[in-house]
Amino acid sequence: MKKDKILYDLEEIEILENIDNAKSVLQQKDKEKYAQYARYTKSLHAKKPVTIRFSVTDLAAIKAKAKELNINYQNLIQALVHNYVSGKIKLDV
Repeated sequence: MKKDKILYDLEEIEILENIDNAKSVLQQKDKEKYAQYARYTKSLHAKKPVTIRFSVTDLAAIKAKAKELNINYQNLIQALVHNYVSGKIKLDV
């Protein structure tokens, strides 16, 4: 099957050229602004160690649940906290 050649009008050619030149269009301050946004977004995903105290029975129960799920108990605690702060689970106090 023979491919048909695509014919573009002047406006379409200008749009394609603008897309091709998009990297050079960004000014240095724009590049720095977006780099700063990227660094900030990356920092949101950084992990920070914390110390927390559990009762012996709660910790044993968490470890048992983690073993049932075949995951590390720290990962289970991290998933629980993440699901709580993202609103996926509710806490009744």
